[in-house]
This record gives sequence, C-alpha cells and structure tokens, in this order.
Amino acid sequence: MDLGIRGRHAIVCAASQGLGRACAESLAREGVSLTLNARREEPLARAAEEIARAHGVAVDFVAGDLTEQDARDRLIERCPAPDILVCNPGIRQVPGDFRTWSREDWLWWWDAHFHAMIDLIARTTPGMCERRFGRVVSITVSFIKFPQVGFAHSHSARLALSGAIAAMARELIPHNVTINSVAPGLFDTDALHTNLHGHAARGNTTYEAIVEDRKRTCPAGRFAAPEECGDLVAFLCGDKAGFLTAQNIVNDGGVYQGLF
Repeated sequence: MDLGIRGRHAIVCAASQGLGRACAESLAREGVSLTLNARREEPLARAAEEIARAHGVAVDFVAGDLTEQDARDRLIERCPAPDILVCNPGIRQVPGDFRTWSREDWLWWWDAHFHAMIDLIARTTPGMCERRFGRVVSITVSFIKFPQVGFAHSHSARLALSGAIAAMARELIPHNVTINSVAPGLFDTDALHTNLHGHAARGNTTYEAIVEDRKRTCPAGRFAAPEECGDLVAFLCGDKAGFLTAQNIVNDGGVYQGLF
C-alpha cells in the first residue's frame, strides 16, 4: 500500500535504536525525509547514515535531551516545518517505591513524558494546520491501560499525555491534522531485555525464566519485532488515516483484555 507521504518530512524522537529507530525506518521506506533526535550523538549519527543509505532519503539529526529547552529549540530550528511528528520519550522505565520519591523525582518524569512532548506538539501543529496536513503519533506503553506496581511516576505522566492528546486532536482534525497514541506491549528491543534482566535480579530468578513467563502470558506467544510498531506508526502518518484521530491503540499481542 502506498501511504501517500513520499516527499513529506518527519521528526522522530529517540530514533537511534528500538522503537524510535523502527518508526524512522518505516517512514523512510515510504519516502519520508527525516530529522532524528536522541540523546547520544554517536549512535544517532550512525543510525542516520544507515537509514539514509538503505532508503535513499535525506536524514538529518539533532542530538540532545528533549527534557531540556535548548534541545527542543535546536530540533525545531533544524526542522521548523515537519509534516509528521513521532513523539517518543525513549526513557527506560525503572521500577521504584513511590514512598521514596521527592517532588523533583515526580516532576522529572512529567518533564520527560508530558511537558517535552506537549511542547513539541504545540510548536509543530500550527504549521501543519496552515499547510492542511499533519500527523502526530505518540509512543507510549500498553501498561497505561493496566498500570503496574512500581511505575506510578511514568504511568501518571503518560496517562496525562494521552488525555491531553485526545482533547487536542479534536481541535486539529478540521485542518487534516491528526494525533494518535500507540501503546506497544513487549517488543524485542534492548530496552525490553534490560528491563527483564532487572526483573530477574530483583525476583531471584533467571532471565530465561522471566522471558518464558512473559511469552507465556502473551496470547501471541512471542515478543513483537520493532518493525511491527514502526509500520503501524507509518500507517497512522499516511494520507489513508486522515479520519483516525484521538485514539490510543494498544499493540500488545492480545495481553490487554479490556474493550476500552
């Protein structure tokens, strides 16, 4: 299927690896030029070079931590008129005890998962509206549908972002600008395996046992390949998805059993 976005330009956050990289690859395959962001310059530059060589599209990059205003300013300066924005905080969640968290701890997660993404959306969507085309996709996690013990800090900010997106989407859709969230489950990324190693250490069990347990509790019986998220995001960014907005799409192999 031709998604009708060849020649468009996208900003993709946390794009040096994992799901962000997969989203960038899927968009590049559709002929979309890219401006990539991640914290570390070396792996980001390497990803940009590899994607440009593989897909024949222009790929620029801006290294920096998007919790910092300067990094967001530099990203927008480099790509002031994107047609597509993929919001992906790219922060590995580490469980903790909410009783030990300070106000600063809570605010850091809100800056990372909520304010940084809202700022990018607020600064890019006016131009999208003027040009009568825009697609914003926020990468969150499936666990916001069934919050997990130890992750109250990230869940609270992610839920707030999903709610804000749903409200903003209804203001933008008359201008052919959509905003949707994708909530991935267990995808075969370095972040997942780091997390599972941590669970194994805390639970006094083996990594292999944790992996088998997670696969057993997933109806699909496996971890998903990163491109299964990237291709979904690319579809949401296409001109065929112009009537789909304000949705939080769970992509988790059937783990979440609710209807809403």
